[in-house]
Amino acid sequence: MTSRMALIALVLAALPLASRAHPKGLHDTQQQAEQRAKELGCTGTHQNSGKWMPCSNEATLHQHLRHH
Repeated sequence: MTSRMALIALVLAALPLASRAHPKGLHDTQQQAEQRAKELGCTGTHQNSGKWMPCSNEATLHQHLRHH
């Protein structure tokens, strides 16, 4: 069991930062995404799979998430 957990941890650590950013950036409302955009220092919002995300596009969001 512990070797399975270690393998999972290794796989998660190997994933690029961009693939782990979504849980930090998905919001149910545009207002929530706008507030998070202010916190991150970007402007605008965009939609992804029915959820709202801060920043005007996903590339900008990932840039700002790397710095926070």
